[in-house]
Amino acid sequence: MKTASTLRNFDDLPNAAGVDVKTVAALCGCSSSTVWERAKRGALPKPIKIGGNARWNVGELRKILLREPA
Repeated sequence: MKTASTLRNFDDLPNAAGVDVKTVAALCGCSSSTVWERAKRGALPKPIKIGGNARWNVGELRKILLREPA
């Protein structure tokens, strides 16, 4: 899924879905490198590696995004 399409449809994604670093960066209003840094220090969930690609769990992201303003 492309980032723009994923962002438009984020609310409709199931909690079990995974999104890429560009989508997380857009949701948080930061750069991809900042997403990685935040995941490393625990401010964002750690990604799951699937076939060499990193994916963040939508349900975990929702918990973070609802708790803290972006």
